[in-house]
Amino acid sequence: MKSTVEQLSPTRVKINVEVPFDELKPNFDAAYRKIAQQVRVPGFRPGKVPARVLESRIGRAPVLDEVVNEAIPAKYIEAVRAGEVRTLGQPEFEVTKLEDREVLEFSAEVDVRPEIELPDLAGIEISVDDVETTDEEVAEQLDELRARFGTLTGVERPAQTGDFVSIDLSATVDGKAVEEASTTGLSYEIGSGQLVDGIDEAIVGANAGETKVFTTKLVAGEFAGQDAEVTVTVQSVKERELPEADDEFAQLASEFDTIDELREDLRTRLGRVKTMQQGVQARDKVLEILLERTEVPLPEKVVEAEIENRKHDAIHPFDHDEAQFAKALEAEGRTLDEFNAEVKEESEKAVRTQLLLDTIADKEKTSVNDGELTERIIYQAQRFGVSPDEYVQRAQQSGQLTAIYADVRRGKALASVVRGTTVKDASGSEVDLSELFGADEEAPAEETQVTEEAAATPAE
Repeated sequence: MKSTVEQLSPTRVKINVEVPFDELKPNFDAAYRKIAQQVRVPGFRPGKVPARVLESRIGRAPVLDEVVNEAIPAKYIEAVRAGEVRTLGQPEFEVTKLEDREVLEFSAEVDVRPEIELPDLAGIEISVDDVETTDEEVAEQLDELRARFGTLTGVERPAQTGDFVSIDLSATVDGKAVEEASTTGLSYEIGSGQLVDGIDEAIVGANAGETKVFTTKLVAGEFAGQDAEVTVTVQSVKERELPEADDEFAQLASEFDTIDELREDLRTRLGRVKTMQQGVQARDKVLEILLERTEVPLPEKVVEAEIENRKHDAIHPFDHDEAQFAKALEAEGRTLDEFNAEVKEESEKAVRTQLLLDTIADKEKTSVNDGELTERIIYQAQRFGVSPDEYVQRAQQSGQLTAIYADVRRGKALASVVRGTTVKDASGSEVDLSELFGADEEAPAEETQVTEEAAATPAE
């Protein structure tokens, strides 16, 4: 077999392959066996029909079609490996010459990873927010914890923000009932923002048994984007009573004996969260600097695939009804053109990020061990609420295990750049993020979470 690689652009090549028929004998043997199972010839058992008999009965053309269809993908892979071509996505094949019993020639156009010239990664300096935990924030965390142990008590007064109400709902659009918006006995916390716009204003001040009517714009369903007349009846009003913030509560809600110890623990936890936020901020800023300083040619087909994947995910909740999706966008004050432009921009950035981090990983000779891959799988399984075994099974079925490996590798590559970056807070003090990104080549577990979004693999 002979093959040549023709560079069409920085991101696309044409691979020309020439295969002598002598190399196709295994393919012909397989084709005869397959066709022999499908053709019934009197006097021969299924699968035992000789090749010459098959050809005399069905002709040479079906055999050649079978051989060509099976040989081209396999020979393409051989050519890719021989030429060390770093392909992206699926190739477009074209048979350029087929002389029976002589030669098969075909070409394959495919996107490839472009050569990327990396900027100087040393000397990058960024600024992140200060880590400061206030007494008010600690008190807010304590109140949220107290709320978990609170009790609901019925009150004989108008409803107010923070109350829990039991309500009946119904809605109509131009006099037509909206079935998915009708319910009874729904428990709702006023001010939580978990129902339609306008409901809080409607029921604040209402007494049990009172009915209110208001208008809102629906954002999903058959009537997405249209104004609906909503009727809400308050059945009951309850307020939440919080336990006293004392030592007894600390012993009930935590492993601590005193409320002061509990407050200090909440302060420490808040500090960790803010440090993690510093890490995310540092990661994002470093990545933006890298993207600004690096020219990354975009493979057209890879970008198109990413755009289609994002559009599919966006319209899927609407049963792929584009009209309903457009109405939902209208309810958000956006147009379909604006959405398409946003998706295109996000997709291009995602592909650029992937290619850039792959290049850095190659330069740094970044590798991924079994422990790191397992850690990512466990983390992802927790995000999707499934067991690690089930997540692995799904990934294998969808062919995504390689993508998971690539994500971990890209995350490590980005972490290596962040480790070499000077990070200062808003006050001018240097920030030590080694707890998140590691002090050397071995990055800690938190890196998996901090670098997760930035290093995610676009659709291929």
